[in-house]
Amino acid sequence: MPSYLSLDPSQSRSGLDPSVSAHFGILVAHVVFGNVAMVTVLLQLWPWLRRNHPKVHRISGRVYILAGVLPATGLALFALIPLRPTQAGSIGLATMGVLWVATTAVGWRRARQHRYAEHRRWMIYSFALALGTTWGRVISVVLTTFPSLTVSVDVLVEVANWFGWTVNLLIAHWWIESRAKRSSKAGGQVVTYPSPVR
Repeated sequence: MPSYLSLDPSQSRSGLDPSVSAHFGILVAHVVFGNVAMVTVLLQLWPWLRRNHPKVHRISGRVYILAGVLPATGLALFALIPLRPTQAGSIGLATMGVLWVATTAVGWRRARQHRYAEHRRWMIYSFALALGTTWGRVISVVLTTFPSLTVSVDVLVEVANWFGWTVNLLIAHWWIESRAKRSSKAGGQVVTYPSPVR
């Protein structure tokens, strides 16, 4: 994020289309909204905050959706993906974006219906997708650190833009299911959450 907040296009870590003067500005907005999403999703999943300050949990949830997920994804899907210097991995990124919005919307709807256990499940999926590019970054660093691994840039980008979010979703699903099994073995108690302060 600091390289983008410098507002210096030469600091961009993504290729810019010189024919689109607004490209860097859109990229900066995407990065800012994405970072808002990452900070607020961590607040959403913090059990102590959720239990002791449900109003803060509810407000941070709205910020996560309205100033994080929706603008970050909207800018990526409708403005940034078409401007990418290579379209390798674009379908993976677009799929992640659509799933991120969908899981977040379902999670929000479940909270509005007071179905808090389901709300938490869907928000864990949303969290997994919010950090969907993390593993892709790790793969990129590993493959570029070892020059003996000769991999096409397009293949690298394609793998990175699918692998990250799919692995995160699998881990999230495994974690949810393993906790549910442990809970049922411990007595079958259903985890419930307090109603947010109105």
